[in-house]
Amino acid sequence: METQNQEAIIEEGMTFEQMLNETYAKDDVTEGAIVKGTILTLTKDFVIVDVGYKSEGMVPVDQFSAINGELQIKTGDTIDVLVESRENESGLMVLSKEKADRLKVWDEISEACERDEVVEGVILARVKGGLQVDIGVKAFLPGSQVDLRPMRNLDKLIGEKFKFKVIKFNKKRGNIVLSRRALLEEERHAKRSSTLEILAENAMMKGIVKNLTDYGAFIDLGGIDGLLHVSDMSWGRVQHPAEKFKVGDEVDVKVLKWDPETEKVSLGLKQIQEDPWLTVEADFPVGARVSGKVVSLADYGAFIELSPGVEGLIHVSEMSWTKRVKHPAKVVDIGDDISAIVLDIDQDSKRISLGMKQVEPNPWSLLEQKYPVGAVIRGQVRNITDFGIFVGIEDGIDGLVHISDLSWTHRVKHPSEMYQKGDDVEAVVLNIDVENERFSLGIKQLHEDPWGRIPSDYPRGTRVKGKITKVTEFGAFIEIEAGIEGLCHVSEFSDKHVDNPREHVNVGDETEVMIIDVDSEERRIGLSIKAVSKAEQGIDYRAYLAETAKPAAAKANTGGMGTLGDAFGSQLANLQGGEENTEE
Repeated sequence: METQNQEAIIEEGMTFEQMLNETYAKDDVTEGAIVKGTILTLTKDFVIVDVGYKSEGMVPVDQFSAINGELQIKTGDTIDVLVESRENESGLMVLSKEKADRLKVWDEISEACERDEVVEGVILARVKGGLQVDIGVKAFLPGSQVDLRPMRNLDKLIGEKFKFKVIKFNKKRGNIVLSRRALLEEERHAKRSSTLEILAENAMMKGIVKNLTDYGAFIDLGGIDGLLHVSDMSWGRVQHPAEKFKVGDEVDVKVLKWDPETEKVSLGLKQIQEDPWLTVEADFPVGARVSGKVVSLADYGAFIELSPGVEGLIHVSEMSWTKRVKHPAKVVDIGDDISAIVLDIDQDSKRISLGMKQVEPNPWSLLEQKYPVGAVIRGQVRNITDFGIFVGIEDGIDGLVHISDLSWTHRVKHPSEMYQKGDDVEAVVLNIDVENERFSLGIKQLHEDPWGRIPSDYPRGTRVKGKITKVTEFGAFIEIEAGIEGLCHVSEFSDKHVDNPREHVNVGDETEVMIIDVDSEERRIGLSIKAVSKAEQGIDYRAYLAETAKPAAAKANTGGMGTLGDAFGSQLANLQGGEENTEE
């Protein structure tokens, strides 16, 4: 007030005497009065102020606004202060800016509250439970009143200027509580009314990204929030909304669904763009070679982005001609650029099947030329199973030697009896099935089938020595040469009835037998011990066979077989078909 009066007097043409009297009048400063002063000096703890009195005054530095520790005043600034004491022990006046501000501002704030007006202030610092705001005096802004939704990082607001509503004040205690949220709610309510007038399904609207989640983005349409789901952001693949948006972005969206009762709004962004699948058949025709980037891996294959919004699947079965790919990660990684062939398109289901192996020639189609049927190959045993051995032909291509093609004569129960992994073997190409990718080999075919010569080497009536290899309840198997066995039926042990063959012969015994039947196609030989005895007695074995054929056939339950050899064949077939596991 004094400065204003002084300026007014000067403007009116004040005399020197009048100016002197005015100066003396200013020296008479009253305690409790609010006066104007000029900042002379800034120290660590105090601000020295000239208020026109015979001595300067001091104000604690913490009564001045500071943002991030920096005072917002400088030498020469004019401020209002309250005189607390005309002189202290240091000879300086004790002044208070805080009390002056409070007294001066309080009435303004009270009037603003009564008129339901807003106040403006700068956020100074973060304090317990909220923020400290300078609105002329220091006021408190609770964390719950900062925004419409809780904010995790309040520090980023320090230094920002906002408008607030006073929701609580206590003049005696000098306590002022502010709310920014109250103003935002009023603003939101006003916008909401205008938004509801235009909100409808298929409407095009502008909005602001308000919040991001794993499943989508919440868009403020103006007092009403809508959800833009991650699946509706782009025709292409979006892993997380943060790939496309950040809070505060302005975005054009289309209203997909609006429920006035629940006030839920579903929004779409990709729906305002052309669906790339409408032209996919023309852009990526079946049989075309295409390029793309691996964007996702599943247990069953890899997804390839061919263009924004268009992806194709390479199934694991289409990744290699020769390797059995258990997981696509063994072949490709996310981010890899690859080439593939379009195998099929289902536009309705939005699916494209791609083939990676089709980029290269099918090695199976070349096998027939490289390895014709009958050719002899050499390779290592790569795997052994119950049904055969797999022999490596080329990288990723194995041939199978079935257990039945291991030996002409040896009864192989398991291939491991003859081979081990890593063994080098030779085999004959039997068949190549390109369509089913099967390569059949045979080892026994490297040698002549001995059963082709058996009928001539062992005609009926031939007497040979052999070793008993197996004894069953119906007879004994006797090896007459390496790998060649015949069956001596129990009825051919002796003229006498034999109940238990094991009481007459034992495994490992050597005995002489007569060939009484040979069937090279069925690989069966009928033997007789008693025929040898008959021959030694001078009995013609042919007559013997003729006399005993029918009784032997009856004993063997062959259902009318006409020869003794047929009877033996029946028992041999039974043994091979299920009784082979009968223990000695």
